[in-house]
Amino acid sequence: MQYEHYLRDESGVNRRNIVDNRVHCCLYFISPSGHGLKPLDIEFMKTLHSKVNIIPVIAKADTLVPTELAKFKKKILDEINENGIMIYTGGEMDDDENRELKTCMPFAVVGSNTLLEVGKKRVRGRLYPWGVVEVENAQHCDFAQLRNVLIRTHMQDLKDMTVNVHYENYRSGRLGARGALLPESTTAETGSTNRLSEADRKLAEKEEELRKMREMMERMKQQMRAGQAV
Repeated sequence: MQYEHYLRDESGVNRRNIVDNRVHCCLYFISPSGHGLKPLDIEFMKTLHSKVNIIPVIAKADTLVPTELAKFKKKILDEINENGIMIYTGGEMDDDENRELKTCMPFAVVGSNTLLEVGKKRVRGRLYPWGVVEVENAQHCDFAQLRNVLIRTHMQDLKDMTVNVHYENYRSGRLGARGALLPESTTAETGSTNRLSEADRKLAEKEEELRKMREMMERMKQQMRAGQAV
């Protein structure tokens, strides 16, 4: 995990050339089913929301008409609130700067690698029998607004939230656990034993996380099988 790597480097002797690979934002893509979040979406976002800034994104938004999309966005936000999932809402930014973020959340985007000729302009979009969906047209999807939030208006705030909230919570928890588990040692032999105990504890934590993830995936598979059977 990047937080663990950063904490290890930060606690080392040479801290001048620390490489910061911490993730400042997670774009969580949601299937445009029109039926709300899947149980797996809820579980994963609950797992992630205390570790990283989450911005929910509806993929393939051109599969929904505007009225369907508006209802789907509202349903997604309602379910996020009902399940206590913390998504990125702008942090310390003021209302004017957050207007675009709050208006579009969750962002509905369309992707395309194809350049098309529209009105004597070359645009990136998707061609349909009834017309063209332009990726960067704010009237067609929220791609341009999402890009603006990520690399212009909210980039620094996303970084600040990572450093001051998510990483600080992780760091405090790790240091607190380390202090509780590692007693003071006055001999080299005891110090070596403590280091081994710490390594064993980390390994046990990783194995427990993997076990919980496997159990969660198995529950999701059983729920999906039950739904298909009905």
